[in-house]
Amino acid sequence: MTPEASSPPTSAAKPGRYLTFKLGQESYGLPVLGVREIIRLCPITPVPRMPEYIKGVINLRGKVIPILDLRAKFQLSTEGYGDRACIIVVQVGAPPATVMLMGAIVDAVEEVVQLAEAELEPTPDFGGSPNTDYILGMATVHGGVKTLLDLDKVFLKEGLLTLVPSQKPNPQNQTV
Repeated sequence: MTPEASSPPTSAAKPGRYLTFKLGQESYGLPVLGVREIIRLCPITPVPRMPEYIKGVINLRGKVIPILDLRAKFQLSTEGYGDRACIIVVQVGAPPATVMLMGAIVDAVEEVVQLAEAELEPTPDFGGSPNTDYILGMATVHGGVKTLLDLDKVFLKEGLLTLVPSQKPNPQNQTV
């Protein structure tokens, strides 16, 4: 298999502004256009029978928002949060289909950076076994590397839309 066949030659990440944040010792980035707000860590109401990385829901000005722990989602250490831990509220989905707000617990928000094409790299090939669909690409910022995440693939994969039952059709309930 040639390198061209296993990964695209260019980064899926587009030049533009990204909100960078920490998970453990690593830095990540989200496209700023999908970020709605950043709020302090607040009490989260657990929802039974959810995957370990879905911590529950919060009431944000009258809207129920599902909250997931990105450290748990990425199988990182889930030890306690520090003083700078917060929730990044993002909009996922695309109009006119499902658009919803979701929140992600992160260790700390760093900054908003403007990334140029020269700072973007494609997702490295990790040998085919790890799933890297959720990674848009890598960015070199201030001498370090940041992993740029695809909002929809991080938040909507693995049935997260089932938190809102009307969003996913159930083939067993359809009439023929």
